Amino acid sequence: MTSTSTRGGAAIQTIDQMLAAARARLLRVGPRQAFQDVAWGALLIDIRPAAQRAAEGEIPGALIIERNVLEWRLDPSSSAHLPQAGHDLRVIVFCSEGYTSSLAAAALQDLGISRATDLDGGFCAWRDAGLPVTGPVQSSVS
Repeated sequence: MTSTSTRGGAAIQTIDQMLAAARARLLRVGPRQAFQDVAWGALLIDIRPAAQRAAEGEIPGALIIERNVLEWRLDPSSSAHLPQAGHDLRVIVFCSEGYTSSLAAAALQDLGISRATDLDGGFCAWRDAGLPVTGPVQSSVS
């Protein structure tokens, strides 16, 4: 049984509860499925900050939109939206390990981008699957 607190009438959730709720809405994809989806036209979006991309490497062809501006760039009604923005867009968001990207993909779904999801395991899973990367190629597998 989970206990829910309230503050000012609004339910308070832990980050674990928020993550579980976000993931319950997503059809998350693994690295190989994401690679195939991109070949079929999905937009792969890297939301990691510049320092993390420099330390870990990048996925060639991924669109870089840092997390703090993601919704503004992909909401077609935003004055700051990118040309690719649209409610019918197939979006696969990724971060380093697949936690922040789950929350980001759920936020995109809240904006009406119903085909938004995230890369299960993030950049690290992509790299460890042997898929194309540029920059540092240090595997987290021992």
